[in-house]
Amino acid sequence: MSDDATPDNLRILENIEVKLTVEVGGTKISIRDLLKLNEGSVVELERLAGEHLDIFVNGTLLAKGEVVLVGERLGIRFTEIISPEQRLKSL
Repeated sequence: MSDDATPDNLRILENIEVKLTVEVGGTKISIRDLLKLNEGSVVELERLAGEHLDIFVNGTLLAKGEVVLVGERLGIRFTEIISPEQRLKSL
């Protein structure tokens, strides 16, 4: 590690807030079909049941995970961290 990247120098970054987003899945839908949706409607997603979710930080894929129950709240368990090399390829 270079002198510029010591843990003390990185501590200034610890309080910067980022946006963490979890993507369950997605699909394309026409406006006609969108207008037909109401309470109880089901939209099929392009992801298999049980498949890991995508976890993004500021729009960049960071990890894969699964939904867990924490008390009465939902949470995400990280199951795979995307390597820095893989993240660079996605930019």
